[in-house]
Amino acid sequence: MSTIALVDDDQHILTSVSMAFEAEGYHTQTYTDGAAALVGLQETPPDIAILDVKMPHMDGMELLRRLRQHSDLPVIFLTSKDDEVDEMFGLKMGADDFIRKPFSQRVLMERVKVALRQARPRGPAISNDTETPIVEHGKLVMDPDRHTCTWDATAVTLTVTEFRILRALAQRPGIVKDRNALMDAAYDDQIYVDDRTIDSHVKRLRKKLIAVDSEFDEIETLYGVGYRFKESGS
Repeated sequence: MSTIALVDDDQHILTSVSMAFEAEGYHTQTYTDGAAALVGLQETPPDIAILDVKMPHMDGMELLRRLRQHSDLPVIFLTSKDDEVDEMFGLKMGADDFIRKPFSQRVLMERVKVALRQARPRGPAISNDTETPIVEHGKLVMDPDRHTCTWDATAVTLTVTEFRILRALAQRPGIVKDRNALMDAAYDDQIYVDDRTIDSHVKRLRKKLIAVDSEFDEIETLYGVGYRFKESGS
């Protein structure tokens, strides 16, 4: 069963949430602050991390920033603040989901299950008779079975959500994908996200690709319509 890291300075939340997940058969690792979690997550990587935003010593945002320097571990944020700035900032940094406190443990568990299902391609490809087709267009090469992406032979590290959005666009160059279509590609049906979430993921995608090629401009925005990948590959 998967291992879940819980990082929160509220001991009551750590105890109750870890008991709920362990009752379902999951393994849990608990940390009361971001600094201790950073060490623990590097020494014993879990399958997913649930991070509180506001914590002593190192908050959840800084912890995610440091994790993203070397890992695309799925991350769900817990936040007690009804603040869109925190949510948008977290998404830009590569968070996979946000849940506001107080929250339903059942809802949290379902969100974790979704994130874990999405993350399965990160591991070695399972040998079978049917492989997911590799996406190749211009300088872009994406291997869904291995969760690898390269631009002009340079590796680009993407979260699962970013990977799915880019794949949906690159599979049909020139075809406009509205935000609803990208939501369907990136998330399971039971997860609702708004337009701003998709926009944040696309913005982060562009930033990562520009980091390896300053002239990257293949993802086009059609205001009021959606996004498309340029038909003529670079």
